[in-house]
Amino acid sequence: MLETLDAAAVRRWCTGGLAALQRHQAEIDRLNVYPVPDGDTGTNLVLTLTSAQQALAMDLDTLPDGGVTPHGHALRLMARGALLGARGNSGVILSQILRGFADAAGAVPAVRGRALAGALRDATAAAYTAVARPVEGTVLTVVSAAAAAAEGADSDDLCAVAGAAAGAAALALARTPEQLPALARAGVVDAGGRGLCLLLDALLEVVTGERPVRRAPAPRAAAPPATAVRETGSEQYAYEVQFLLDAEREAVDRLRHVLAGLGDSLVIVGDGAAGGTWNVHVHVNDVGAAIEAGVDAGRPHRIAVTRFADQVASPAAATDGRGAVVVAPGAGIAELFGGEGATVVPGNPSTGELLDAIRATGAARVVVLPNDPNTQAVANAAAKEAHRLGVKVSVVPTRSPVQALAALAVRDPGRRFEDDVIAMAEAAGACRYAEVCHASREALTVAGPCRPGDVLALVEGEVHLIGADLVDTCVAVVDRMLGGGGELVTLISGADAPAGLVDAVRAHVGQRWPFVEVHAYPGGQPHYPLLVGVE
Repeated sequence: MLETLDAAAVRRWCTGGLAALQRHQAEIDRLNVYPVPDGDTGTNLVLTLTSAQQALAMDLDTLPDGGVTPHGHALRLMARGALLGARGNSGVILSQILRGFADAAGAVPAVRGRALAGALRDATAAAYTAVARPVEGTVLTVVSAAAAAAEGADSDDLCAVAGAAAGAAALALARTPEQLPALARAGVVDAGGRGLCLLLDALLEVVTGERPVRRAPAPRAAAPPATAVRETGSEQYAYEVQFLLDAEREAVDRLRHVLAGLGDSLVIVGDGAAGGTWNVHVHVNDVGAAIEAGVDAGRPHRIAVTRFADQVASPAAATDGRGAVVVAPGAGIAELFGGEGATVVPGNPSTGELLDAIRATGAARVVVLPNDPNTQAVANAAAKEAHRLGVKVSVVPTRSPVQALAALAVRDPGRRFEDDVIAMAEAAGACRYAEVCHASREALTVAGPCRPGDVLALVEGEVHLIGADLVDTCVAVVDRMLGGGGELVTLISGADAPAGLVDAVRAHVGQRWPFVEVHAYPGGQPHYPLLVGVE
């Protein structure tokens, strides 16, 4: 049993927590409150903690000067990695829990029981701060219960406090359906809370050496995986290779000559100090040769290989120094946004991916359109990180690609950036949106009960219609939306849309609503055969 949480224990905690999340990834994905087929909390948590583990693995041995404790440095690396790799609301909240924990625990010379309780209390505060409208019955409730129990233990015994926190979290998780009606209707506990319980159990295992035995929620049918966007990239060289290199200047000079013969866009920068760290970037066709050259020169790490054919085009920033970053859940949607001059990021991005896209615009002022409520928190986190780099970023809270199209249509470089953002937000807000999909599970919705396979029409995120026929339901939801007024209908067909779906809806609108203009595009988005926008 451990008396204090040292740096080695932090590493074991991160590794054990990631392993636990991976074992239960599908289970957490199935804890989807809504009957739409995109529940991915487990996947997002795994990707977030994977980034945290990578940050630890690559930087733990580079303890900076200035009195930073080894365990504090390890915890901050873990939190920083989680932030840059955070995906979805669950990933962002987890990264903030880890940040609050790291800030508190890293400030004390030794993490014993009371220090652990204080770290959990600060983690709770950071998590609540990260959410604009905190809701009980979620991961926030679970982390708060863990912190309260840890403080209530009032002990410096690390094992006792860790056990109290993990046990209280498990009890709080079991009570989440009592606090959140949506969970009760679905018959599940909170997915993010379940993930946090696994992390606290992993911490308890590290401290005590014994794995706690907890009963998992009842399993449900797995949701189908999402698909990624693929676009074209470099024509001459197929790959971008980038890595950090610990090496002497003479070895770097030789490396520069070797890489120059393998490709182009070669950049090697560093401080030039003996045994310094260098950042190496090159475009090549032979990835193995480029990495081998790095090995010959010194110790390469943080190796990243990108195939240009898999990347979304990143157009140059506007001449007035402005850029736009848009999240696109399908190849056709990505092409639409790219045609509007935006830098496009595939659906469900991490904070780091959005930050890279913001920087790739080369602009000093950037607007971000997340196009999904679950990506809103990720976009906000990326915007905060960009501000630290001197880039002014505004997030327009678009919840659907059709709203982003409306926002991009009113961009005007002749306006002040702030005024342009306001105009885009107003245009997005004036565009009502709907999504049509098939129910992935049995549930009770505001429109009544649904069964797997039923056609669901969601307006502004709420189920309004439940049908048996896809075309009929699509037509019905368009009628319902136009009944409240509208001059322009936008239809975006998904990857699974049957042939003739858009034509049938367009023909109906032309007959029933002859003065309404219809624009239709192939979107390629997964899960949703049709997205609808009405302006």
